[in-house]
Amino acid sequence: MKIRLHRFSRRTLTAVAALVGVVSLGIGAHAALNKRPVESARAASPAAQEANASSSRLALVIGNGHYPDAAAPLAQPINDARALSAKLRGDGYDVDMIEDASRDDILRAVGRLKARARKDATVMLFFGGYGIQSGRDNYMVPVDAKIWTEADVRRSGVSVEQVLAEIKAAGASTSLAVLDASRRNPYERRFRAYSHGLAPIETPANALVLSSATPGQVADDNDAPNSMVVAELIGSLSSPASAEAAFAKARQAVIKATSGAQVPSMTSSLVTDVPLVPVADASPGNGG
Repeated sequence: MKIRLHRFSRRTLTAVAALVGVVSLGIGAHAALNKRPVESARAASPAAQEANASSSRLALVIGNGHYPDAAAPLAQPINDARALSAKLRGDGYDVDMIEDASRDDILRAVGRLKARARKDATVMLFFGGYGIQSGRDNYMVPVDAKIWTEADVRRSGVSVEQVLAEIKAAGASTSLAVLDASRRNPYERRFRAYSHGLAPIETPANALVLSSATPGQVADDNDAPNSMVVAELIGSLSSPASAEAAFAKARQAVIKATSGAQVPSMTSSLVTDVPLVPVADASPGNGG
């Protein structure tokens, strides 16, 4: 009896051991299969990050047209954002374009831009929509802004000056900005007698800013699909023009087309002549 029990126990242990071995092999194979994609993803991550950060020309293009507090949508900002994005991409810019952006959308996009800005990068910011000056800063108005007082401007808006300062602090060599936001808007009438347009832009070092109107003035949209500033700017972005020459050419074209009724403002702290398209890209046979 004891002998049979002893033999039965040995057979049982042998079977259990075999079963455990099979299960262990299965678990090991499953773990290996699961591990490979993770390791591949980790291995690819630095390469992907390097690719994302490889462009020396970056642009954040924002077009806001559908404001719930406005009597009617703005048609031009989104058209402008799409047209300018297409032009910049054709000139080799890595463009992040957002439409009808909330405050969080803008802040996230700025974060993406800062993460990709390397020390030799030229970074362009475009904003089309409503803008409000408050104090010494100019604020891009998101579509979800809740503005009833001037204090709400700082709470709900996104400061242009702060964004430019953050881009510079992130390491960008040159900052370019085009602000097509000097429109009469439904927000200022709640706490001001009239729209003040935008304030003079205080630029960080090595920056260039083009605004659609003289500080303190507003500009009315026409019936064209694109704003006058963006239409003239796109026509001026011909390689190998420098940024300052292209912006100045667009400014003069708007002044001439409106017989001086609309005078865009240009502020520069550039210390060098910054090409919008590198000379190598503008050589014959490369679209120059």
